[in-house]
Amino acid sequence: MHEIASRFTQSVITQISDLGNGLINDTFLIDTVSGRFVLQRINRRVFAEPKLIMANLSELNDYITQEAESDLKLRIPAIVKTISGESYYQDERGEIWRALQYLENTISFETVDDIKQAEQAGFALGYFHRLAGGLSVERLHDTLPGFHIAPDYLRQYRQVRQKAAIQDSSEVRYCADFIDRLQALPEVLEDAKQRGILAVRVIHGDPKLNNFLFDRNTHRVVSLIDLDTVKPGLVHYDIGDCIRSLCHIESSDEFDTAICEAVLTHYLAETHAFFTEHDYRYLYPAIRLIPFELGLRFFTDYLSGDVYFKVSEPKQNLWRAVAQFRFCESIERRKTSIEQIIEKLAPTALKFQVRK
Repeated sequence: MHEIASRFTQSVITQISDLGNGLINDTFLIDTVSGRFVLQRINRRVFAEPKLIMANLSELNDYITQEAESDLKLRIPAIVKTISGESYYQDERGEIWRALQYLENTISFETVDDIKQAEQAGFALGYFHRLAGGLSVERLHDTLPGFHIAPDYLRQYRQVRQKAAIQDSSEVRYCADFIDRLQALPEVLEDAKQRGILAVRVIHGDPKLNNFLFDRNTHRVVSLIDLDTVKPGLVHYDIGDCIRSLCHIESSDEFDTAICEAVLTHYLAETHAFFTEHDYRYLYPAIRLIPFELGLRFFTDYLSGDVYFKVSEPKQNLWRAVAQFRFCESIERRKTSIEQIIEKLAPTALKFQVRK
């Protein structure tokens, strides 16, 4: 680790420590006598072309640097180049390592402690979508083909389910039955995209709560991190995932409607200028879809032998799937309330007719 970290700095390294609790990449905080930076090993089992991640991140940084508003409200961590001037280092085993600016005096949260955090997350995601809206999606690579393509996840699940030799249990039956009941749901956003109803834009790809960095003193969001999945996509995947992360009451797997309203209020305040009537109509389907999609991915990974998400216990991905499906059920019970929130925030009255 010391040898790898030294590729990015000529300063004396004083400490290397684990950072964060991500399920994909390995992340470390590097302390040197001249400052700190973040070092990550990009998981090649997940990202087959890690170099494309760095190309996207360079494109995003360059665009924001050139086009940023005079009063930029959101910072993107800068790439720390190697001593030889490269944006990444490839070790003798072929592993790709990258270093990023460490934003001092910041903090991240795993759960929502108060409504202001939800407001800030909604603002930051909307601001990111608005800020990156001028960047042509054609300039970005698809760093994770198939990511957030729910019909593909369903097809993968069916293939795995036929071959999996997993002991039957009440949890396995619950997951399988839930997927069968909602087997039409994965098509809803992709169908709208194919019909041109929803536009492809620049998305973050993984805007869960702990990817927002808050100022330690003011608790205002100052950055969005974990940009590996920045790519062309539907902003509905982002807002759905953000709400999934913030509104999931983990102790009961219930949906927090008040947090949802706070997120949407501040998100739509930033995005209303480019949001279409269809964008508003597909918000509830997105909110419902994302926990189903994640539960489907967790369950498929459990059946596959835990090859994607890190686990610390043998059935952890199964339990994660159950939690997401129960959360999805809670969203279904609150459909009317969620749609009323969206109607209130939309510029004109909407009648929801998306029924998949």
